[in-house]
Amino acid sequence: MKSLTSLDKIKIDGFIKVCALNELKEQAGRRFIIDEVDLAVFKLEGEVYALSNVCPHQHTKMIYDGFIERGCVVCPIHGWMFDIQTGNTPTGGRGLDTYETKIIDNDVYAKISRKGIKW
Repeated sequence: MKSLTSLDKIKIDGFIKVCALNELKEQAGRRFIIDEVDLAVFKLEGEVYALSNVCPHQHTKMIYDGFIERGCVVCPIHGWMFDIQTGNTPTGGRGLDTYETKIIDNDVYAKISRKGIKW
């Protein structure tokens, strides 16, 4: 897991640098904590996706360690599936928060915002 200090943070148009693109392996996740947001970052078919690393089932912080199956990440703890692009369950139900990503000069950036319960 990599946690960025304030000296490591590089922001461009609201996006924060997460890692170098070559730090990600195809169909494998990595965990990052940025501005206290726990992220699971995946590279799939050359695209990069950032999702909440916290499974809503039992709030385990292991999504990054899940495997990819049919465009979904499968939680390694209890097998819940989440669409890697939308964060939703395969039936369309709300699942994981997603964060917009960009590749700039071979670095991965994500638009990080704290998402919480809205009453």
